[in-house]
Amino acid sequence: MIDHAGVRNLGVMALHSKKPSRVHSGFFAVLFFVVLIIFISIIERGRAVARAQSPSLNGPWMDKTLSPDRRADLVLQEMTLDEKIGLLHGNGMPGWPRTVPHANPCLGNGGAGFVLGVPRLGIPIIQMSDAAYGVRSSGENGRYSTALPSNIASAASWDVQAACAYGALIGRELRAQGYNMSLGGGVNLTREPRNGRTFEYLGEDPVLAGTLVGNRVKCEQAQHVVGDIKHYALNDQESGRNEVNAITSKRAMRESDLLAFQIGIEIANPAAVMCSYNAVNGDYACENKYLLTAVLKKDWNFKGFVVSDWGGTHSTEKASAAGLDHEEPMDDFLGDKFKQAVEAGKISTAELDDHVHRILRSEFSSGIVDDPVKKSVVDVEEGFEISRHIAEQSIVLLKNDQGMLPLDRAKLHSIAVIGPNANTSMISGGGSAQVDPPGRGATKWQEHVWFPTSPLKAIAAKAPGATVEFDSGADPASAAALAKRSDVAIVFVYQWTSEDMDLPNLSLPENQDAIIEQVAAANPRTIVVLETGTAVTMPWLDQVRGVLEAWYAGSKGADAVANILFGDVNPSAKLPMTFPRSEADLPHPRLVTPPPEDRGPRRAGEAKPTFEVHYDEGLKVGYKWYDAENKPVLFPFGFGLSYTTFSYSGLRVSTGSETTVSFTVKNTGSHAGEEIAEVYAALPASAEEPPKRLVGWDKVHLNAGESKEVSVPVKTFYLSIYDEAADSWKLVPGTYTFMVGGSSQALPLAEKVNLK
Repeated sequence: MIDHAGVRNLGVMALHSKKPSRVHSGFFAVLFFVVLIIFISIIERGRAVARAQSPSLNGPWMDKTLSPDRRADLVLQEMTLDEKIGLLHGNGMPGWPRTVPHANPCLGNGGAGFVLGVPRLGIPIIQMSDAAYGVRSSGENGRYSTALPSNIASAASWDVQAACAYGALIGRELRAQGYNMSLGGGVNLTREPRNGRTFEYLGEDPVLAGTLVGNRVKCEQAQHVVGDIKHYALNDQESGRNEVNAITSKRAMRESDLLAFQIGIEIANPAAVMCSYNAVNGDYACENKYLLTAVLKKDWNFKGFVVSDWGGTHSTEKASAAGLDHEEPMDDFLGDKFKQAVEAGKISTAELDDHVHRILRSEFSSGIVDDPVKKSVVDVEEGFEISRHIAEQSIVLLKNDQGMLPLDRAKLHSIAVIGPNANTSMISGGGSAQVDPPGRGATKWQEHVWFPTSPLKAIAAKAPGATVEFDSGADPASAAALAKRSDVAIVFVYQWTSEDMDLPNLSLPENQDAIIEQVAAANPRTIVVLETGTAVTMPWLDQVRGVLEAWYAGSKGADAVANILFGDVNPSAKLPMTFPRSEADLPHPRLVTPPPEDRGPRRAGEAKPTFEVHYDEGLKVGYKWYDAENKPVLFPFGFGLSYTTFSYSGLRVSTGSETTVSFTVKNTGSHAGEEIAEVYAALPASAEEPPKRLVGWDKVHLNAGESKEVSVPVKTFYLSIYDEAADSWKLVPGTYTFMVGGSSQALPLAEKVNLK
């Protein structure tokens, strides 16, 4: 603040100061007063500007009874061109090669990026963080985040309530750390299981994946954060992700990858959708008018905004016209270049205003304007409890010969715990999804990060009367010797995956297959616990008694695994993706990669498509491929064992305005348990579809001997096909077969009905 009285006193002092002559003294006095008047006028003008820029918390757009659209319109009317442009781009992120000119990095929160608000209108800064299975960069920022089980793990629960709890926890921890926008919500289908980001997604079926991501994001946004669903679309491999052109038919993508997005968006009403790095049928996803405008904004009536993946913007006018609303993390194309295009008439004011309206609307609809973020302390114990519970619902029992599991602690005298780091920790997935473990600082890109959840300690706690010994497996002979002198051997093996890489194959790395084989040869009472981000091959499967797929199990993974092993929790999870016998059985046995001469480093914004991947399997994604091609698999989609057994009977299909599939499930075993009852439909032959598709499911809790009648409503949309010629969905008239059972390849009930 300037003291005007002090300035005037300085003027008086100057008049009384000694000057060389009266003429010179008068001249300088006049000059001083002229300068003083100009100076005071500048200060007053600055005060007026400051008053104009102070938050207008009483503006009509702050009326919570108005719709988000109306509130966005009222704000838009007050904004200057520069303020509008400021909402269209990010302002850099820590570690990015360049910074945005004139941006103040101190305004950021240490996350993936931030968007300037409009303080004079009460519009807050958007603070973004990656949050696939927890909030990223907590170690770097001196904070703490819960690591939930990986997204593919959560999909194995087939549980919409668990998906909701997953999203709500992340939403709360985002806000506690000062963020108001999440960059989670990955739902790319598992077309290519070697994809390094498979662990971030929700499996191979669009109905399952779309339903789960929708419930996750809906509950995340309920915490008053901007939620998003990503990576739109067909970003199904990491190899050459900035330069690959995914080729497929409209029908194929509408019934697979895009269907997952459509279902998720319908359930969650997300504030944002993130477009992907790759090109689709010739145009980059972030400037693909078919994807962004024709399908997303018009057909699906999406009201939120489209944000680019980081560095995934390639143009100004083309991207804007295609439907890209916001560029991250820089302003390379939607900053000064966008402003110049508007001023030159190359981009209309209406087009600009649509982008800005969508962003403002999302800020109002998500609640970040009315409920500003207030930093707080993360509830660590709550995070542990939720993470452990979801892990228990996500661990898939793949094999249990001779009732090996659950382990009877009263009969065990010695247990061998074998495997890399099984004495201290469990592996996690890498890349921008990476959550930092407690007790350490920032993690490095693609570092193998192990969470301090100890299988050895968790197992020892369950069997206090037994001797529990550890061997890393570094020397397979030593591990085999320990196994031989133990009542049971539990081998923990891992497969690390990450963003920005794909797996060369589906085999366990670092000679772990050989470790399992030698241990099993020494002690047939061997159980294998898999810590993986995707499917793995199992050449040793016939040699071991039990197999658990624990995925990346999160902050309390070891406790969850121990609870399953000893029967404190009855496993109920089922695979959200097929485990093939080998890579030779995949639709693309060889991973399609960039040409060798083009493998140099490149930035996404500067890249050009250099190669193509043709998804000529068409509609046959995941289990639909194996069904259609009659290929046997290692473990089918929807498969998972329990410590009890279930029977199915009494199938009835009622038709009308909605189809309902009803049946009875009985627990025929001696333990209480939960059964995921799956409903599939085979369409008429004239539909030219794969043999069957998932159309619904229910998760049923049953005590030993208990029966329940289950009714699963089936949306007509889930029975429809996409008609490319008519650009619409249609129900093909004819005979439909509904099948019910415990996995995609165990469907004891079937009934045919005619639908028109």
